[in-house]
Amino acid sequence: MFFLNSTIIIVLQAICVIHCIRKGKSNNWIWLIVFVPVIGAIAYIVTEMFNYRHVEQVQAGVTNVLNPTGKIRKLEQQLKFSDTFNNRVQLADAYLDSGHTEKAIALYEGSLKGAFSENEYVFTQLCTAYFQMRRYNDVIAITKKIYRLPQYLRSRAHLQYAMALEQTGNHEAAEREFKLMRVRFACFEARYQYGMFLQRANRDEEARQVFKDMLDEATQLSPREKRSHRKWIQLAKEQFKTIALQVG
Repeated sequence: MFFLNSTIIIVLQAICVIHCIRKGKSNNWIWLIVFVPVIGAIAYIVTEMFNYRHVEQVQAGVTNVLNPTGKIRKLEQQLKFSDTFNNRVQLADAYLDSGHTEKAIALYEGSLKGAFSENEYVFTQLCTAYFQMRRYNDVIAITKKIYRLPQYLRSRAHLQYAMALEQTGNHEAAEREFKLMRVRFACFEARYQYGMFLQRANRDEEARQVFKDMLDEATQLSPREKRSHRKWIQLAKEQFKTIALQVG
């Protein structure tokens, strides 16, 4: 137990000292961390590695998760007091996150006027909102306004566009869009959805290859990347096994 505690203290000291050096803090901190191990390290962490802004951000995040209606009421009052583009969009975002999609759409659409009539962020959010409401023709129409943006290729809006094309019967165009998102070591959700698209078209062997590629690449991802794509990697694994059983 003593060895374990000593190891933890040494690791904590090392983290604090490295942070101190990288950030160019006073050498006095290093002396305090080294010669007053636990107290010095804790004092450094509280004083230098965290600040009140971070604490406030964490507190705000927790409050929004535990009480989303409170956040919405606050934003509604804010918009009532000052009807600005930013206030409209913030409230629309909150509505969208909480499942009040029709209210979100009304605010997003209402914000597209004057200098903000071609706002790319609102177009992207509307794409998501329309898709949730199964307004696939509207998804297709709004996507044309952001299709040429550099960041569009790997965006969720692009995936929603491809899926909307399929839903409206334009399978060839949908497949073209899915193929544009078939990028190695990226776009795992889009590639999973492409595999499902191929399965719905009874092209199981092609779907199996899509899932296999995803699983092969997953072994080369960093831990952080694996966590980020875990859901789609797991679903691809399940579908790959399902197809293998059907074929076998």
